[in-house]
Amino acid sequence: MGKIIAIANQKGGVGKTTTSVNLAASLGVLEKKVLLIDADPQANASSGLGINVDTVEIGSYQVIEHTASAKDAIVSSNAPNVDVLPAHIDLVAIEIELVDKAEREYMLKKAIDDLKLEYDYILIDCAPSLGLLTLNALTAADSVIIPIQCEYFALEGLGKLLNTIKSVQKIHNETLDIEGLLLTMFDSRLRLSNQVVEEVQKHFSNMVFDTIIQRNVRLGEAPSFGESIINYDVSSKGAANYLSLAKELIKKNEL
Repeated sequence: MGKIIAIANQKGGVGKTTTSVNLAASLGVLEKKVLLIDADPQANASSGLGINVDTVEIGSYQVIEHTASAKDAIVSSNAPNVDVLPAHIDLVAIEIELVDKAEREYMLKKAIDDLKLEYDYILIDCAPSLGLLTLNALTAADSVIIPIQCEYFALEGLGKLLNTIKSVQKIHNETLDIEGLLLTMFDSRLRLSNQVVEEVQKHFSNMVFDTIIQRNVRLGEAPSFGESIINYDVSSKGAANYLSLAKELIKKNEL
């Protein structure tokens, strides 16, 4: 039985999509069968794994709307063992269209629940907001990974996200768990980066992943080639970080 993990933070630019793409690719290389669901209208997770989003006819929009099945939307990616349920800019409209639907928070859950039998891990790349799309992802997920950048405003907004998770646990998904807080964009030369790490570890000790994702030029270049860091430069620091995260996740879930 697979595990559904949402990768969420309403702040933009914290490394959600980078984490979704590269964690999926790392788990794939470690011989886990992975599905990456792109639930962000920007569709960067789809293009980051070599999918031409302009040609997507059936994607997460149709799946959440229940006009197509998830199986019809899934395509294979250029990363070994990784399939993608791609997004398209149409997904922008879903928030408005779901507003008056019954059980609107459960649309994604209903569409993907039976896929757990086919994959070891299902990762959901969330949009940078706390709207209905992210709510659908949190309702469908077993757990959530929260990327936090090692910068000045890192902890701002985290309280709001944790409150959202609490209310999702209370109302829609009582088994939702926090998989872990992931520190991203760490630069060991900056005092600020080190302070943020200390602060987060002090406040959330056992909730923080041991792996820290360091700032890495290659990590920033990979998406423009439509490749994960594993395909693009497996010898880079970024690849080592994400492989370490994947191993940590597997170890935690197999205990």
